[in-house]
Amino acid sequence: MELPQLIRELQEGSQEAFRQLVETYQGRVYNTVLSIVQHPEDAEDVAQEVFVQVYQSIGSFGGEMKLTAWIYRIATTKALQAYRKRRARKRFAFLTSLFGSGKDDAYDDRLHPADFEHPGVKLEQQERAKVLFNALSRLPEQQKVAFTLHRLEGLSYQEIAEVMQTSLPAVESLLHRAKQNLRKGLARYYREDP
Repeated sequence: MELPQLIRELQEGSQEAFRQLVETYQGRVYNTVLSIVQHPEDAEDVAQEVFVQVYQSIGSFGGEMKLTAWIYRIATTKALQAYRKRRARKRFAFLTSLFGSGKDDAYDDRLHPADFEHPGVKLEQQERAKVLFNALSRLPEQQKVAFTLHRLEGLSYQEIAEVMQTSLPAVESLLHRAKQNLRKGLARYYREDP
């Protein structure tokens, strides 16, 4: 089905068009969200929320933006919200563990993705991927989104600018700073690598 027809049918409430949209974008949405939140269970929930929002707000989609960019925008926004929420819970759990809440599990291990493994990474690359995702998790949010969209999802600078609703030079700057920060964060790991 052609994209304009798909959008028109989505706006008319076609369940078949929505099913096709989900089949087309679910892998990309899930991978993008997973790269940001780094928790498979949360990524599944957030990906579902993305498609619910797409379904609910497709009527307001005016076509001024590409459909793919619009979906990525929703996905990155929802992923960052989930990431912030998890970080806030993590800080709260840490504080309660310091001051003793009477619970042994106050500082929940699920809040720490130390062993996060992206399902798209080959087994022999898992260790390097863990180190990369750990460094990626320490990037400022906008750098993390730009890097994820470019390096992991393969979007062009122009597409990232559309998703992030910013200028091309801003995307270039975000990616440049992300690479610098990753280089610093990974320097120790690669110095020790034989």
